Amino acid sequence: MVSTALASTLARRNIHYGWVVAAATFLTMLVTAGAMGAPGVLIKPLQDEFGWETSQISSALAIRLILFGFMGPFAAAFMNYFGVRKVIVFALALIGAGFIGSLFMTTLWQLLLLWGIVVGFGTGLTAMVLAATISTRWFTKHRGLVVGMLSASSATGQLVFLPLMAELTQRYGWRSTVFFVCAMIMVAALAVLAFMRDRPADLNLPALGETQVTPPPASTSLGVALMTPITVLREISKTSTFWILFATFFICGLSTNGLIQTHFVTLCGDFGIVPVAAASVLAVMGIFDFFGTIGSGWLSDRFDNRWLLFFYYGFRGLSLLYLPFSDFSFYGLSIFAVFYGLDWIATVPPTVKIAADRFGREKAGLVFGWIFAGHQLGAATAAYGAGLSRTELSSYLPAFFIAGAFCLLASILAITLKKSGLTAPATATAH
Repeated sequence: MVSTALASTLARRNIHYGWVVAAATFLTMLVTAGAMGAPGVLIKPLQDEFGWETSQISSALAIRLILFGFMGPFAAAFMNYFGVRKVIVFALALIGAGFIGSLFMTTLWQLLLLWGIVVGFGTGLTAMVLAATISTRWFTKHRGLVVGMLSASSATGQLVFLPLMAELTQRYGWRSTVFFVCAMIMVAALAVLAFMRDRPADLNLPALGETQVTPPPASTSLGVALMTPITVLREISKTSTFWILFATFFICGLSTNGLIQTHFVTLCGDFGIVPVAAASVLAVMGIFDFFGTIGSGWLSDRFDNRWLLFFYYGFRGLSLLYLPFSDFSFYGLSIFAVFYGLDWIATVPPTVKIAADRFGREKAGLVFGWIFAGHQLGAATAAYGAGLSRTELSSYLPAFFIAGAFCLLASILAITLKKSGLTAPATATAH
């Protein structure tokens, strides 16, 4: 196989094959995130062609975001049972089917089915849990760096493709963007088929940073695998730590994916800014987010994560409250893009670290999966709520004021976590 030969070649150069797996995962998460962000530039074209209200289109996007979040804990179970490679390829095929089917849609229920349910399930299988699974299985050394990079790829992918998709939509119609998304999905699927392996043991390798090959765990039934997330949820739901992290991540989703990613291009259009220029602002956010998230991972190993979350949510709230007063000028939007972009998903590393410290590394992935479900509930609330605001009030601005105020609330909630129980990370073994 290609992966076996490549692993041997890299080993002779003292390069671990885990970096190839991480690169394939990075590409997958970048592409699926781009697919998640594509509808943000297609709201207006769909309105023009089909006559649908913003709130109606937003309802499909809200369904997608909810499924994207709630698939997380179960995606981990599917990866453990079926294998990472098979799950990723199935997910990419599902996303591609949803977008190809949309080329032929004529009624709203078809939009709800294809972009809401089908794409929601597909993208949910490649959510943040994928990053946690790959980094845990393949890396002991540099694990934090890998988590930061993969987290950044997910958020950045939602933004960096938008200028190109906006240009395609403007020149050739919204269906050209759908073809572009499908082409990206095909490239990612080929990379996964060629290079992805489920575990280091498949290539008779130890995880990076270890010397012994870790055998795969004993197989369990699908029923047991699917019940594990429910069992974990029942246990952690009795703690205040989980609910505080769930609430703050609900607000995180409320102020990012559901609001900015979904509605920013249309919001700028209300102020006379063409889609390509608005999408370019989002791309700038994506660039700064990439460095902000990796930097956040570095900081989370060195400082009290509660205070990091306090500052991240605080700055994000102030950025959102500032946006309506920016006059939507070049300089005003540039300032917003830099400060908001640095903070787009910087909340992930400290949230993951608190979850690992409080609930243990073995449960951290599943715990974060449920916390991430809260993130997507918030995103769905904003996706629909902001669309409803524009339909009923002819303005998105109330939604931005509300999101900014909630971010300030999240800032306060973060420091209510007790410091006791926050411990230095123990040396973990890959599994």
